[in-house]
Amino acid sequence: MTRLAREKAQTIFDALDDAAAVVLGADTTVVLDGEILGKPLDKADAVRMLRALSGRTHRVITGVAVVTARGTDGTAEVTEVRFCELSDSEIAEYVETGEPMDKAGAYGIQGRAGKWIPRIEGCYFNVVGLPLARVCAMLREG
Repeated sequence: MTRLAREKAQTIFDALDDAAAVVLGADTTVVLDGEILGKPLDKADAVRMLRALSGRTHRVITGVAVVTARGTDGTAEVTEVRFCELSDSEIAEYVETGEPMDKAGAYGIQGRAGKWIPRIEGCYFNVVGLPLARVCAMLREG
């Protein structure tokens, strides 16, 4: 995760050609049993992912990087997310909203899927896509 975050931030930093620039890069992924669940390819893929997540705990990992003229600082944040058991009809209705189609793991905790997440361990904002406290600490230290 940190490699992609660094690459994104470095690409933008280089394009800016501004020694005073501070560029933040981030990349978030969902991991279940060692499988990376990216953005679904289609509705069937979203259904597959949500069925896999149903009643289970998975990890959300976000790599973040800050690039300045002084160098690059990068780290990763990990949050454990627990899903309730989902019925096939709940999954189908959710997929039909279109919400899961542009989200890693086919869900957004900040949207309709939040009602199926009874517990997280770690940073909520990490699951949304950017671990704010971690980023703020990096910027303070850098």
